[in-house]
Amino acid sequence: MLKQVDDRGNVRTDKSGSERPFGLPDKIGYMFGDFGNDFSFLFASNYLMVFYTKVLGVSGFVVGLLFMGARIVDAFTDVTMGRIVDHLQPARDGRFRPWIRRMSIPVAVASTIMYLYFVQGWAYWAKIVYMTVTYLLWSSFCYTAINIPYGSMASVISTDIKNRASLSTFRSIGASLAGLIVGVLVPLVVYETGEDGSQIVKPVSFTVTAAVFGVLSVLCYALCYFLCRERVSFEKKEAKKEGVGAMLAGLGKNRPLLALVCAALVLLLASMMGQAMNNYLFLDYFKNAKALAAVNVVSIAGVFLLAPFISKIAADVGKKEVGALGMLLAGIVYIVLFFLRIESIPLFMAFLFCGTIGVGLFNLIIWAFITDIIDYQEVATGKREDGTVYAVYSFARKVGQALAGGLGGFVLTAIGYVSEAPSQTEAVSQRIYTVATLVPGVCYLIVFLIMQFAYPLTRREVEKNTAILQEKREKQEGGR
Repeated sequence: MLKQVDDRGNVRTDKSGSERPFGLPDKIGYMFGDFGNDFSFLFASNYLMVFYTKVLGVSGFVVGLLFMGARIVDAFTDVTMGRIVDHLQPARDGRFRPWIRRMSIPVAVASTIMYLYFVQGWAYWAKIVYMTVTYLLWSSFCYTAINIPYGSMASVISTDIKNRASLSTFRSIGASLAGLIVGVLVPLVVYETGEDGSQIVKPVSFTVTAAVFGVLSVLCYALCYFLCRERVSFEKKEAKKEGVGAMLAGLGKNRPLLALVCAALVLLLASMMGQAMNNYLFLDYFKNAKALAAVNVVSIAGVFLLAPFISKIAADVGKKEVGALGMLLAGIVYIVLFFLRIESIPLFMAFLFCGTIGVGLFNLIIWAFITDIIDYQEVATGKREDGTVYAVYSFARKVGQALAGGLGGFVLTAIGYVSEAPSQTEAVSQRIYTVATLVPGVCYLIVFLIMQFAYPLTRREVEKNTAILQEKREKQEGGR
């Protein structure tokens, strides 16, 4: 059993005085961490552009500029946060857990104030200022300050490959549970059907929903904090720290990280744009916004079906191999959807379920890729940089999210979407269908190619790196 050792070499124990081994409380706690994250992340990914365009009446082009511009800020805040958690002296409750305690309420408040309905009565320039300030506060500062420590924490909860795979699985389950709540309840709450059959958004409901999600996220973060433990020992950081340029140059030689960054960027572009465009697809193509609730249940069902088996599948086949296969399946399904031009909602849902099986195979193990890469970096350089590696990956995910939101806004404008119009023309509706199916299909196939041919960490390589680091830890413990 691993000892909890801080940078000074002190063994940390539970209040009971005995060390608690890795177990179900850690898995449940880590699950609730992403549950809390996604109350704000998924709500923003799926509905913030709808709020900006439908409630505030801001053009999709302006929204796209905001989402893209915010990622420039993230280029600094994400990496800075990663360096902070790597080099700041650990607190009594660990290196990463304290940030969950410190930032849970700020991130909930920042998320809530992005959806103030009464801003719709402000001047156009004032709306843009409001959007810019509140979005940057949430995305680039508060969410960054909790998500990077949370994601990095998986590498110090356990060094065992199976344990890490289970943490990734439980994290994905947490995200799926949040996705189920956001995906099912939000369409029922924020949309209503007018007397003429048009789909109408309810501005006040956005504000109330954001506030409720904020409270729920704080409760989830609290469970994550109290149930998880940090166990992996760290060597004392050198007083002299390398510059950011040298650090990035070192990470630039990390082939698995570069491959996963590229894959994540394309994957988030596909997933987030698909989710965001689904709102417009069901508003304007299928003309049944409330059907989104059922569609979102189907989208998440595949994850729950796979979750009990994914650890064994990944152990037997390999994470890289499973992830690549999942992306191939998802890409094929969405390309077929594009060519069929389906008009039946049940049939569309059936194909969507098959696609989400493929995406689920990848997403259930995606966080285990990060811990493998952190280990690879330590083996290659001798330096443990959990926070920095995760920060680089997190930035890539935000870029993918921004591209999805930004390009989504640009595309809406390009295809002739009119924010103020109660309904769109048939030509625009058909273009929405094209974007919602073809873009994800092509992107998933690109991710398959990246994972199959560029990502080098096969099952054998991961096992070799784990053995090397385990031997290193045992020598460190023996020398104390």
